[in-house]
Amino acid sequence: MYRTIRKLAGPSRLKLSTPTWSSTSTTKPAFIALRRCYATAQLDLPALDRTWRQRWNDDRLKAGSPIEPSNHERDVAQNPADHMYILSMFPYPSGKLHLGHLRVYTIVDAIARYHRLRGRDVLLPMGWDAFGLPAENAAIERGIDPAEWTRDNIARMKEQLELMNGTFDWSKELSTCDPDFYKHTQKLFLLLHQLGLVTRQNAVVNWDPIDKTVLANEQVDSEGRSWRSGAKVEQRPLEQWFFRITEFKEALLRDLDELAKENCWPERVLAMQKNWLGRTTGARYRFPLTAENQSQLRGIEDLEIYTSRPETIFAVQFIAISPSSKLARDLANSDPKILEYLNTLDDGAEGNMQGYRIPYIQAHNPVSRAGPEYSSQTMPLPVYIAPYVRGDYETGAIMGVPAHDARDFSFWEQNSASGEIKYALTPDPTGAYAKMDGPYIESGYMTELAGKYSQRPSDEVVEAIVEQIQNKTNLAELRIKWKLRDWLISRQRYWGTPIPIIHCESCGPQPVPDDQLPVELPKIDHHRAGGRAGNPLEAATDWVHTSCPKCQGPAKRDTDTMDTFVDSSWYYMRFTDPHNKENPISEVAARTRLPVDIYIGGVEHAILHLLYARFFYKAIMGHLYPKDKKGTTRNVNEPLRESSYEPFKRLITQGMVHGKTYIDPDSGRFLKPDEVDLSNPLEPRLVASGKVALIRYEKMSKSKHNGVDPSTFILKHGADATRAHILFQAPVAEVLNWDDDKIAGILRWLRRVYDYVQTLAATVQNSTDNLTSFDGKTYFAKTEDELNVLDKEQATQWEDSMAVWRTVQESIPSITASYDKVYSLNTVVSTLMSLTNAILEKPGASLPVRLAATAELVRLMAPIAPSFAEECWSILRPNAGMLFGAARTLQWPVPDGSLPLLKVRSMKCTVAVNGRKRCIVDIPLKPASIEDGAALEAWITEQILKTPEAQERLGTPENDIRKATKAFVMKGAKGVNYMVPKP
Repeated sequence: MYRTIRKLAGPSRLKLSTPTWSSTSTTKPAFIALRRCYATAQLDLPALDRTWRQRWNDDRLKAGSPIEPSNHERDVAQNPADHMYILSMFPYPSGKLHLGHLRVYTIVDAIARYHRLRGRDVLLPMGWDAFGLPAENAAIERGIDPAEWTRDNIARMKEQLELMNGTFDWSKELSTCDPDFYKHTQKLFLLLHQLGLVTRQNAVVNWDPIDKTVLANEQVDSEGRSWRSGAKVEQRPLEQWFFRITEFKEALLRDLDELAKENCWPERVLAMQKNWLGRTTGARYRFPLTAENQSQLRGIEDLEIYTSRPETIFAVQFIAISPSSKLARDLANSDPKILEYLNTLDDGAEGNMQGYRIPYIQAHNPVSRAGPEYSSQTMPLPVYIAPYVRGDYETGAIMGVPAHDARDFSFWEQNSASGEIKYALTPDPTGAYAKMDGPYIESGYMTELAGKYSQRPSDEVVEAIVEQIQNKTNLAELRIKWKLRDWLISRQRYWGTPIPIIHCESCGPQPVPDDQLPVELPKIDHHRAGGRAGNPLEAATDWVHTSCPKCQGPAKRDTDTMDTFVDSSWYYMRFTDPHNKENPISEVAARTRLPVDIYIGGVEHAILHLLYARFFYKAIMGHLYPKDKKGTTRNVNEPLRESSYEPFKRLITQGMVHGKTYIDPDSGRFLKPDEVDLSNPLEPRLVASGKVALIRYEKMSKSKHNGVDPSTFILKHGADATRAHILFQAPVAEVLNWDDDKIAGILRWLRRVYDYVQTLAATVQNSTDNLTSFDGKTYFAKTEDELNVLDKEQATQWEDSMAVWRTVQESIPSITASYDKVYSLNTVVSTLMSLTNAILEKPGASLPVRLAATAELVRLMAPIAPSFAEECWSILRPNAGMLFGAARTLQWPVPDGSLPLLKVRSMKCTVAVNGRKRCIVDIPLKPASIEDGAALEAWITEQILKTPEAQERLGTPENDIRKATKAFVMKGAKGVNYMVPKP
């Protein structure tokens, strides 16, 4: 009956010639037999990867060589509106990709391929964050050149990236340790220096005693340890280079509001940026002091304090000064009791809440003089010496507000006789408050203590309160404080960009002339051979000694190198113009390609890297090219510090990948693979004891023995199955718990699609129908009269065809929206699986519909499974060209407008008699003119009785629904229960 199966292109490409049979036939046995025959065909996904990577590469070479520098500006200037710049955070070349890398690169590549299929000119570059301590330390351990170590690692990781079917533009590849790159890093340093945004100053800095280098504040954790070595950081005075990032603090904060619009940046990241900038509105208040004898005040008339909660001024109940403050020391000189109290305190007294009230000194709340409505505030305030008040913070004195500060509350409880608490804020919008058990430390609404500010939101009245007190009494001053500090970029290490400054005793620090850039790192061997950390540049005398570019006298090069965050603060700019020898980036590239449209990376970079990149972009682009992407010129009178430029339009943060970890239930020890018996994966047991091991998903690490080699996994299952598995297991932003076994479901799905494509292609070959194009809107535009003349077989085929095409038309916008949103890529795979089921479960649909539906399925899955989709596409549409060829063509499916024509004409209705189900019948959809009640019962009964199933199952007297005394119709007429009296 069947002809011979012939191999077309290796084991994965099979073609079957079949007997001619009508495309409208619903004879299922032949179809099923045909499909079973094809199920024996081999699907070799790794082989498909190799085949299509080669074909894509050949097609690119045929289309022309990568863009030459001379043609670059012409290239980027074409159709700038169609350009799409998609970027993942570039990796440090450790030498081995891990699953976290694979996840982010799968996401970024799928999104890039999607936009390419939409006809956009996508830039998806890749490079290497190649400078830094890890490479230098690894080279010292091995006694080799860090350049050699880095170069070898890049080669290995590039090979791994090739395996994942990525579509990175390697003609744009860059490495931050390449002199061609860091020449421009040095140029940008000198530009910032020229703009007054670089300073060199003495500062007490964080010194890592193991890595022997300075660390920025951001690189020291909350316990005072280095982010790299883990060593306890020391404080040393050194002369260092700083970028004046604080000059941009207002713009850095203000523009977060723009990035928050339409969820362009994750709320979590915006909050972290805001917290790091740390803008707080506080106030300096002066509390007048009085004493029994004014000489006791030692000439101090007012006690100045700083508070970050100015609105709580109405609830001040005491004043506290630090034991180490000048006032406390001066009082101790003449007051033996105060001296005795101070002598009882030790260095760890910060947690001591036992204070000393100075009996002869009182303070007065400045708000009492701000207007007659605050007459209740005229009572004098006691003054305490309190160990918990720090002498090195602000003025060494605080206003005690027990109602709104936890430490003040504890102090007041221990030192006040009355224990009365006055609340200036309440969570109640009416301003009322009941007695609370403790301090209320959140924002809220002002109470009646605040006079005219009562019931107003506390955050909104801060400035007004301070200004009123200042205007009335001159005892207040509004203060804005920032947590952000200038960026310390000096590093006393070798493997980094040399700072392009020459120090001359006569002329001072001088910039290296442009024609002498780059200042290249000298080759040094003795330092690594000795295994020593620190900065070998200081001992490289031939390199250090040079001449002053200004007076030509003897001078020395700066031996510090730049923090590697400097490289990552502008690399995304260079990707758009990587071959430009004269400038970091040309104006046409900046205007056409920047800012980055979609930036994807880990949330661990939410503060440092993103903050520094935003600063660099504002400073550099705001100066070099004061025109935005639309060509609008920035106001020349606008200060550079007010630059509104942002480098990344949209930020996507992906979750981590955790590995399955096996744990000894007795000791809690992480088990090695050979210590676990996985013959029953659902019940892993210890080989030694037979006990059931605990399973937990943990961050992948060598110590937990839960790492997975991405290359090994891809070579076994294929890149496309691996990509689909990664995306399907979890939403992009959430943690992915990696489980090797779960890829089985993905493999089954791909095999089903592949088998069906092979079968369908054989059917198409033997069909006489014209299948070159399909227009659903035309195909399904049949009149009611045309549908009414269809026989049963034709009507069944029509309904099946409508069901298939309806699912296609509903899937296209759903999948498109998920690709656009990015975060819901996991739903793309699930929707594709549902679409596959809809196609396969309706074999009676017409051949044109099945072919068009399968072609749409293949294109919709192409961004996730590119080589698999290319193979299926070449089988279904052998003359249509490649999906991912070098030519940029529109290949993305769009709804064809047929959905209104694809309304369901019937529905399933469950019929029950006296509570027992009797049959399920197909009835027409309920007309809108039929209302609930008796009319609906009559209509649905009439429709049920017309069906063959009802006539067969309801023909007996006990099931005669026409005699029902009552009918209960389910919502939507999905079922009806008839109450029929017994005969």
